[in-house]
Amino acid sequence: MTQAVDLAAAASSTDPKVGLRAVLALRRLLESLETVQVDNARAQGWSWQDIAAALEVSRQAVHKKHAGRPVVRPSQEA
Repeated sequence: MTQAVDLAAAASSTDPKVGLRAVLALRRLLESLETVQVDNARAQGWSWQDIAAALEVSRQAVHKKHAGRPVVRPSQEA
């Protein structure tokens, strides 16, 4: 969480180079976190519609962005 806090602080810098680089880093962090959580939701059986509703986007948008990666379901122990 410290990384996000540091980047958020840098994003409000009066130096445009510092601020814009922080915005870029935050965007990359956000994309990574979204991918992790979409994969997590799919592994737990969530539908594309469920994920889309949680992200407040269309089912088509989330499917287009995230479909194609294999869904790794948690192994079930006997």
